[in-house]
Amino acid sequence: MAPYHRIYRVALVLLLAAVSGCGGNEVPDISAAAATELKKGRDFLGRGDFDTAIASFTEAIRLDPNYAEAYYNCGKAYSNKGEYDKAIEDYTKAIRRKPHTRFGSMAYKDRGDAYGEKGELQKAKADLDKAKSLGYEP
Repeated sequence: MAPYHRIYRVALVLLLAAVSGCGGNEVPDISAAAATELKKGRDFLGRGDFDTAIASFTEAIRLDPNYAEAYYNCGKAYSNKGEYDKAIEDYTKAIRRKPHTRFGSMAYKDRGDAYGEKGELQKAKADLDKAKSLGYEP
């Protein structure tokens, strides 16, 4: 057998071992880790520790970039701090991930409230109308 064939076979075996998970290295459950960060963030949010809540929500988003609930809750924390531009940005990211759901209706409602706080009343009304059309009820 030619030497390059042997190298090729060894490389293939190593690649297959890595892909199949040989060696006992388990991949962490990112969803569970992100959910843990979301829970921690909600706890901090409930205690009024908005900066720490934002840090936890940001970590959840880093672990799962499509985690709509993390974006939504981060928006709530920013709203509580009066940082409405950042809140609107995170509410928008939450809406993009779950636009036509009850969850989406809450994000539209809260984004509308943030627009209202900024004095952008047309955008606020549009979002509040959209929230109602999706079934939002206070």
